[in-house]
Amino acid sequence: MDNQRLILLLVFSFSLIMLWDAWLKQGQPKPVVQQPVPTVSTAQAPPSGAVPVPVAGSAAPVVPGTTAATVSSAAKITVKTDLFEADISALGGDLIRLELIKHRATGDASHNFVLFEGKHAYAAQSGLAGGNLPNHRSNWILPAAGLDLKDGQDVLRVRLESATADGVKVAKTYVFKRGNYEIGVEHEIQNNGAAALSPSAYFQLVRNGQAPEGTSSGMMSGVSTFTGPAFYTEAGKYHKVDFSDIAKDKAKAPDKADNGWIAMVQHYFVAAWIPEGKDQREFYVRKLGDDLFAAGVILPMASIAPGASGKLVTNLYAGPQVQDKLSKIAPGLNLVVDYGWLTVIAAPLFWVLEAIHGVVGNWGWAIIGLTVLLKLIFFPLSEASYKSMAKMKLLTPKLTKLKETYGDDKQRMNQEMMELYKREKVNPLGGCLPILVQIPVFIALYWVLLGTVEMRQAPWLGWVGDLSVKDPYFILPLVMGATMLLQTSLNPAPPDPIQAKIMWIMPIVFTGMFLFFPAGLVLYWTVNNLLSIAQQWQVNRMIERAGIKSH
Repeated sequence: MDNQRLILLLVFSFSLIMLWDAWLKQGQPKPVVQQPVPTVSTAQAPPSGAVPVPVAGSAAPVVPGTTAATVSSAAKITVKTDLFEADISALGGDLIRLELIKHRATGDASHNFVLFEGKHAYAAQSGLAGGNLPNHRSNWILPAAGLDLKDGQDVLRVRLESATADGVKVAKTYVFKRGNYEIGVEHEIQNNGAAALSPSAYFQLVRNGQAPEGTSSGMMSGVSTFTGPAFYTEAGKYHKVDFSDIAKDKAKAPDKADNGWIAMVQHYFVAAWIPEGKDQREFYVRKLGDDLFAAGVILPMASIAPGASGKLVTNLYAGPQVQDKLSKIAPGLNLVVDYGWLTVIAAPLFWVLEAIHGVVGNWGWAIIGLTVLLKLIFFPLSEASYKSMAKMKLLTPKLTKLKETYGDDKQRMNQEMMELYKREKVNPLGGCLPILVQIPVFIALYWVLLGTVEMRQAPWLGWVGDLSVKDPYFILPLVMGATMLLQTSLNPAPPDPIQAKIMWIMPIVFTGMFLFFPAGLVLYWTVNNLLSIAQQWQVNRMIERAGIKSH
């Protein structure tokens, strides 16, 4: 039985080692493959003439490329709002840089976080398909100067224009709204030609396969965070696509639907094209070049007769993965906050944590409140387990005597130990039950702290300025280690000297691992230990006063 208990403890240790390894990987930037400045494919431009662009109904949409020199030399304007500082390029009218003013950069709080940028070739592109209509390789006429959202102004419209040889005029307008991470993108066509037009519009997100600094790649296994495209339709539900599968031509986009959206997901943030209405749409995902990928959606436009005009509006969400807001923007968009295989525990855990935060106003105190609440929920189970452990502690002298008497006969010793447990009505594995119950909660909370942007750079007390990263001074892990040592002293010592040594070594090993865990997780475990110590001490006193029946 003691060997079984040791195995359970080793399983728990292995689980923590896996989490520790994952957290170390999460904190190490992946080497970045040097990418050219362009935000689109580096393939050479085809000869002059018709530009191959996505065509609605095609089995494999073709995305045009752009040379590095062309992109780097293109003019651009900068748009400033209360949430964004955005760069829009004259080439394609693409959104090539997007700085989030309300969020600090990873590892450098002196700068703002940048979502779209050249280092990862990350950009939001859109264009029209059909005839000679402009696409993301065409030149657009920008406003004369950059635009700012003025005080008292709720909406900022940035209009780009393009004209084709046959007299058709096209405008692309970005609509920025105060306090809103959704950016409207409008395509307007004025048909001054002699023939009717039947265009379609495409919207895509382009990015290389490298994970953002300070995160793990979606191509890695384990508990790493995901980076890559994601789709959602009512029929196909939420579906992630690995960059590695796209590179191997194994990725599959959803079937055509009259609903759904496409997104590019990374740690804490997401960009998503969310079409309006119930128009039939076609999704695609493809490799554009070496370590460069695109995921997009194609929308048809109604036929535009000569002298008439047409308009198509879609929305681009580009911002933090705030769950309650995402769920209101589009069905299933909140699913980009991925808790992995323990979502069934992590999702309600975060819901409770958020509710507590609404009362206390601080995520650190909310974690403490959640810990107390979980301890109350598991109180009956914990109490029974601590009673079993307290009885085991009182049995230690008798177990030691059995070992001395039958040390050379392992089978007889085990039989006598089983008889002793049966007589005293003690379950030698009872003390392991609280640990086993806490493992899934522990891992689920790890996912919550790792995956929710609300925890990102959230402070608790003075020295803990970010609950989602390690304690900078290792105070919490050391306190946690001390509580584990104290808790070990309250537990019954195993009769086997090797097991007894392991019981005392484990707190030291765990302290070393917890040095690299997010401070919020260490805070949870420390408070949980303190509550367990208080409960176990009280139970030990009760058992010692009552004594134990002996035969």
